[in-house]
Amino acid sequence: MLLRRRRVSALEAVERLVGLQAQEPRDPYVALWSRLDRFRAGSLATPMTERRAVRMPLFRATLHLVTDLDALALRPVVEPVIHRTLYSQSPFGRRLAGLDVDELRVYAAALLQERPRTRAELAPLLAERWPEHDGPSLAYAVTYLLSLVQVTPRGVWGHTGPSAFTTLEHWLGRAAGNDTSPTDLLMRYLATFGPATPADVRTWSGLKATRELLEGLRPHLRTFHDQHGRELFDVPGAPLPHPDTIAPVRFLPEYDNVFLGHADRSRIGSLVTPMWTEVGWGIVLVDGFITARWKLRREEGRAMLGIEPFRTVTRSEKGDIAEEAHRLSAFLAKDAHARDVRIGPVR
Repeated sequence: MLLRRRRVSALEAVERLVGLQAQEPRDPYVALWSRLDRFRAGSLATPMTERRAVRMPLFRATLHLVTDLDALALRPVVEPVIHRTLYSQSPFGRRLAGLDVDELRVYAAALLQERPRTRAELAPLLAERWPEHDGPSLAYAVTYLLSLVQVTPRGVWGHTGPSAFTTLEHWLGRAAGNDTSPTDLLMRYLATFGPATPADVRTWSGLKATRELLEGLRPHLRTFHDQHGRELFDVPGAPLPHPDTIAPVRFLPEYDNVFLGHADRSRIGSLVTPMWTEVGWGIVLVDGFITARWKLRREEGRAMLGIEPFRTVTRSEKGDIAEEAHRLSAFLAKDAHARDVRIGPVR
């Protein structure tokens, strides 16, 4: 949905994208603003307050915004990935040694269902129960061990709130499903991000044995080979834009599916620079490639959207970037009494 903005609902777009990265509360709104025609923040904020969309640890154990139905269906599929991440990629799994993990799950779930709590609020309660263990580590481990939701008002446009969690079942009033088959998830991934390699699928989902999983689906898939001879998988009938298609300028949030959806990021950027991954910066696509980074600064009622190009941009490109930047600034800082856009080094 980056070649042209679509006229679909916010929730339909979230489902098409198989969720949105949501570590930063503002990010899903920017992601949808760049993809949907006449997007209004309320079209996402309202479903969140009505619990038809939730923010929860999901793919790669990071916070994602998904619909309520996807929250219930997808969590069982990726739960093994989240648990594996706890023990292999975080320090918190090692600190559970000597502790009954099932007992921790039950005890923590009861506390979080009693009322939503932040990790800081949960930690001393767990430390009191298990004084020989580090409370903060136990609180972090719980966010891997349980199916949790980060409750509103955090994440709701125009509001703020603590990073408090409760269980998915308690928040939605329904239990997650028990279907752990990744078939539907893989097909949805390919419909959105294909053509893709097994490594791309693994990078996005964290699932193991993606080559074998795709081989099992081969009769239902279309395949290609890229310029390096790698086999790519896709769903039948998926659109393939002509190579000469010009992609318009798009401003994307700090974390966006478009550059977390593939292992091979040369699809969207040939620049060898860590600058675009620096915390707090979004990225700017020009003709489909990472060309700059952006950040909005607000001070005393003024808003300045700064753009730092990674290469020399042409006069035409600069004009297109500035035009889109002014629109984004008006969306993000509607209440500012003055707004400005600057292209160049941002201090």
